[in-house]
Amino acid sequence: MKVTSLDQVPSAAMAMAGVVGVAKQVPLGKEDGTPNFSFRVFTVEPGGHTPYHQHESEHLNYVIAGEGALVDADGTQHPLKSGDFAFVNPNEKHQYRNTSSTQEFKMICAVPSAYE
Repeated sequence: MKVTSLDQVPSAAMAMAGVVGVAKQVPLGKEDGTPNFSFRVFTVEPGGHTPYHQHESEHLNYVIAGEGALVDADGTQHPLKSGDFAFVNPNEKHQYRNTSSTQEFKMICAVPSAYE
């Protein structure tokens, strides 16, 4: 069993192609012994975004704070705000964007532990 608070979890800037202004935290993951799923928290700075990408695993998302968009394969932006949930299918091309010019966009992303 593990109980933690997000403010106690280290944050690391993501350094990969296509990332602008994104930090990642893993409050519960494979290092904690989770056998199936990991919770990752992404904080996207104003104007920032994740890479436009796809992978073999589904994503289950919950927006903690701010406003943003989930961009689909056609480039359509689906608005997201605090309290919203989003689902991305396996192999579905997508990107997360912060659409605010002043506030952080923060979300939980649940994925299989292998994709942490």
